[in-house]
Amino acid sequence: MRITYACRTCGSTVALSGVESAASLTCPRCSAVVEMPPGAIAWAGPGGEPVGAGEGEPRLRRCLVCPCTELFTRKDFPQRLGVGIVVVGFAASCVTWAWRLLVPTFAILFGTALVDVLLYLLMPECQTCYRCGARYRGLGGSPEGFDLETHEKHRQQRIRLAEHAAAGRPPASPT
Repeated sequence: MRITYACRTCGSTVALSGVESAASLTCPRCSAVVEMPPGAIAWAGPGGEPVGAGEGEPRLRRCLVCPCTELFTRKDFPQRLGVGIVVVGFAASCVTWAWRLLVPTFAILFGTALVDVLLYLLMPECQTCYRCGARYRGLGGSPEGFDLETHEKHRQQRIRLAEHAAAGRPPASPT
């Protein structure tokens, strides 16, 4: 299993491999240590039955970086590249449409859609934490897809914590 997360101390991006056998995560830049919670990784056999540690596939029960238990599955693809492909296809089709070239216009639009579908089918999935955004790759099983309500809950919590920090007040306990 591989993890990518933002270090809480220095803010750098940390990418680590083989974390299922580690007891803690260490930032290579500032040496900040994040202790992994016990029981955060479960091991499952081919049929999903529980097996001993190190046997079968690792399955994530909760985030290893923050105390969040809410994760979602997404395609492991840079969103900016996807938006860039769509924008280039749209701009090219606008040019051909302005020149009144109907067939090339639709060919560009359908070609862009085909590239999008192929990338969707070929890209692997990763699990992402709603709270801290840590990404986990190489895991068996998959939690639910993205839930806007859960995302909004965590987004609002981040805003409240930032407002409390800016005002110099201690954060209220999340309930």
